[in-house]
Amino acid sequence: MSRANAHSSGDMPNKSSFTERALNFIERNGNRLPTPAMLFLYCLAITFVVSWVLSMMTFDMINPRTGEAIVISNLLSGSYLAGFLASLVKTFISFPPLGVVLIAILGVGVAEESGYINTALKKMLNLTPAKFITPVVVLIGAISSIASDAGYVLVIPMGGIIFHAAGRHPIAGLASAFAGVSGGFSAGLLPSPIDPMIQGFTQAAAQTFDPAYLVNPLCNFFFTFSSTFLIGGMGWYVTDKIVEPRLNKNLKIDENIEESHDMSSISEDESRGFRNASLTMLGMFVLLILACLPETSPLRNAAGSLTDFNAPLMGAIVPLIFIIFLVPAIIYGRTTGKYKNAADVIDSMSNSLVPMTSYMIMAFFCALFLKAFGDSNLGTLIALSGAELLQALNMPGQLTIIGIILLTGVVNLFIGSLSAKWALIGPIVIPMLMTVGISPELAQAAYRVGDSSTNIITPMMVYFPLVVVFFQRYNKNAGLGTVASTMLPYSITFLIGWTAFLLLFWAFDLPLGFAAPYNYVPAG
Repeated sequence: MSRANAHSSGDMPNKSSFTERALNFIERNGNRLPTPAMLFLYCLAITFVVSWVLSMMTFDMINPRTGEAIVISNLLSGSYLAGFLASLVKTFISFPPLGVVLIAILGVGVAEESGYINTALKKMLNLTPAKFITPVVVLIGAISSIASDAGYVLVIPMGGIIFHAAGRHPIAGLASAFAGVSGGFSAGLLPSPIDPMIQGFTQAAAQTFDPAYLVNPLCNFFFTFSSTFLIGGMGWYVTDKIVEPRLNKNLKIDENIEESHDMSSISEDESRGFRNASLTMLGMFVLLILACLPETSPLRNAAGSLTDFNAPLMGAIVPLIFIIFLVPAIIYGRTTGKYKNAADVIDSMSNSLVPMTSYMIMAFFCALFLKAFGDSNLGTLIALSGAELLQALNMPGQLTIIGIILLTGVVNLFIGSLSAKWALIGPIVIPMLMTVGISPELAQAAYRVGDSSTNIITPMMVYFPLVVVFFQRYNKNAGLGTVASTMLPYSITFLIGWTAFLLLFWAFDLPLGFAAPYNYVPAG
């Protein structure tokens, strides 16, 4: 029996810390909420009603994206309801994570069904000291941001499998991977597509105050690079000292999961299959690198970049994951005798999609809610109200930076998109900070800290329903409360530790990135 089953939920000690009682309260009451699919449906209904009420009011706040006053749209009008129903199918099938998740799961699912991942884990666990498993998982999650959203469908489930294979609580593995992927979304050892995307919004906002101001796309690179190790260390501590001990006490994994991963010795066929499959995967990576090297590579965009969001390579990340896992998995399965014909491979694909049915139901209602919430302009009203409050407080520089981080964290609970939030908040806070001598580059770094730190606790983040499904693989009763209470210690720790880290950078005048001053000084 693994340590995860050492205690049942009734084995709690009589005396517990305030933190543990608070987390138990969140989990207990959070799990009393309706199922995630129904919760999104109820939120959809509330959004319709609230939009109707607020549409009868006028607001003097100006939307920086349109230059017009904020108007709340009445979603209960006949014209909107007709359009909403007419576009319902399109809204669902164009839900961004849906295709990403299903395509990636097909390839990774075959790799798991064939036994290739299981054998790879055996070898990895033989090479990795047990005490370093947690930081490795967190760091891989943080580094995965270079592949945009791929970490959500690849790294997070792998975290659960790795921990389970090591005899640890699998949900702790999911949590540590989720903390790295989403909590560390603005960290990374290499530039990512996020850098030029967010830089564009920052520069546009800065130029409303100083038309000649330019922002380097890598203006936060040194800060995000070093933040990778900070996230790894904080995630390691929270997992091993707070989250996993609590899960071992409170959350028993389902019995049918207990023996699903055999970590015994590796057979000769498995070793040979692993060698053949891994050499194939390595060869595919080499071919991909060679294809990227020429300046005229079709994987580059018109400007020659491989990492911009509009670069073909970035758009092909998910299909590449599918192919890079599928082909070696088939070779492994053929070598070990698991796959005798193409029908066996198709069966593995079918099996990998079975756990995704509940996710697809959640995604359906989530997509409808997010569309309605965005169309109503309620998120814009919340974001601009918070920004105006921050501006009215007129606090000292360090406190203002902390305020931006907290404002971003709060708004993130209502608007999940990184770019949408900054498009709303940036044009207000950046000119405001420039008037008191704080640079746009520093404001952008503060924004990234607040956004990443609360990604892991907001249901508005489009991959949050998928994480609920991953939790339910190991405990079918896990719900929103389970995920929220598990991830809250990471969120609070990241928020405090990362904020302090940014302030230390500022205090010691360490470079945030390329051409990134802390103080704004008007030209001339």
